Amino acid sequence: MSVLCAYGVGTDARDAPHSLQFACKNTNFPSKTTIFAPHFNANGKKNMYEQQTLLDVHTHTVASGHAYSSLQEMVHAAAEKRLQILGITEHGPAVEGTCPLLYFRNNHVVPRRIEGVRLLMGCEMNILDTQGTLDMDESYMRFLDLRIAGIHGQCWTGGTREENTRGMIAAISNPYVHMISHPGDGTAELLFEPIVLAAKEHHTLLEINNHSLAPIRHKASARPNNLEILRLCKRYEVPVILGSDAHISYQIADYSRITPLLAETDFPDQLVMNHQPEAFLEYLSL
Repeated sequence: MSVLCAYGVGTDARDAPHSLQFACKNTNFPSKTTIFAPHFNANGKKNMYEQQTLLDVHTHTVASGHAYSSLQEMVHAAAEKRLQILGITEHGPAVEGTCPLLYFRNNHVVPRRIEGVRLLMGCEMNILDTQGTLDMDESYMRFLDLRIAGIHGQCWTGGTREENTRGMIAAISNPYVHMISHPGDGTAELLFEPIVLAAKEHHTLLEINNHSLAPIRHKASARPNNLEILRLCKRYEVPVILGSDAHISYQIADYSRITPLLAETDFPDQLVMNHQPEAFLEYLSL
C-alpha cells in the first residue's frame, strides 16, 4: 500500500517511525465498489442507515469550553449505542474558550479503548484564511489520532468564493488533514465541485454535519449546500462521513437531520463511511 506523507511516499504508513506515521494518508485505496459494500439483513434487504451506524468521529467534550459532557460520559453513551469507534475532537486554539495546546500534548494518558469502544483523540482545527492556514502546527499534530479542519466564523478571514475555495482545497490537500468539518454550513461561500474532486484526489473525507442543519443554527444555506455536496460525491463516487458534531452525550451518532438528505439524493450506502469502520480506518490509514 502506498501512502502520501509530509516526508515523501513510502510503501506503507507502518514502515515510518512512530513519530512520523501521523502524517500519512493512504493514496492507493482499493476500488470503492469492493470496499464500501452495503449491509443486508437476514431477508436479503438493505437495512435502514440508522441501524448501521458504527462510528461517530466528530464530537466535543467540556474541554472545548461550550460543550456539556465529560469524556467518560461521551464514551459511555457511544458504548450504549454500540458504536465501535468514537472520535473526540476538541476545538483548535483559535476558537474562544477551548482547551490549551497542552491538552492535546497530553493525549497519551487517555486509553484508546474504553468500554469496548475504540477512541480516537483528535482536534477540529480551524482553517483561518484563503491560504488554508491552520491554527495548529505540526509539532502538536503529531499527538493527534484524528485531524479535522473546518471553517468557523469567529476565526475566519475570507475573500471571494474562488479565494475561499482555494483555501479549502489547500486544507484538503494538506497531508496531515483527515477530514473537513461542515464544508456545507455556509460560513464561507464555496465552489463545491472542485472541493469534491480535491477530496477524492487526496483521500480527505468531507463531512455532512448534522448539527449545522438544526433550525436553531439559522444556517439557511446548509441544506441546499449539503444536498449539492451529496449529489457531487455520488456523481464522482467520493465517500463521505456523517458527523453528529455532538456537544453533549445525548447527541452522539444523531444523524436525524442528514438521513432525509441521503434519501432525497438516493445516496449510495457504499459511499457512507459510518457503517464501515474498517473501511474508514483503511481509507485514512489510521
